[in-house]
Amino acid sequence: MSVFAFYLFAISAITGGLFTVISRQPVHSVLWLILSFISSAGLFVLLGAEFVAMLLIIVYVGAVAVLFLFVVMMLDVDFAELKAEMARYMPLALLIGLVILMQFVMAFGAWETAEGAAGQLAQPIPTDRHNTEALGLILYDQYFLLFQLAGLILLVAMIGAIVLTLRHRQDIKRQDIIGQMMRDPAQAMELKDVKPGQGL
Repeated sequence: MSVFAFYLFAISAITGGLFTVISRQPVHSVLWLILSFISSAGLFVLLGAEFVAMLLIIVYVGAVAVLFLFVVMMLDVDFAELKAEMARYMPLALLIGLVILMQFVMAFGAWETAEGAAGQLAQPIPTDRHNTEALGLILYDQYFLLFQLAGLILLVAMIGAIVLTLRHRQDIKRQDIIGQMMRDPAQAMELKDVKPGQGL
């Protein structure tokens, strides 16, 4: 049953990833991406990593994929123009894909199993603590500094992306809070004595 479930989740993940790329409708692509995430979570469950599987469902399916879906459905994006722009870079993309495929072939061709790997895989998994507890002990005890450094790098990357995409446009009226607080009411308003039958 576990072998059947593995092949079912694996085929579903590959199919979802493939149709995410080749699907013509963006909404359909997001739905195929959700299928790929759920299938990957099933593979994690089969590996005994239930915590990572639940994180994948809660974070990626429940937040990221739903955000993609809302953005695609709410924004009026001209996908024909985007596809025309993508068609210009198709030869470069095919070249990069070919290089990556060759690297995968070289990596799997030179793959060698370590000497003690088979014996370690044959050993039973210790059941004295839950895998979530073991993961927490590893992240926050053994690799605490590296974990905090990874978070700092992500923070710097987020700030850099905001700085690079922030444009100060001159044709947009912006609120000047200090100017509003410091203005003089006598100069801000002007009373007009409008006589009956006359305009301003």
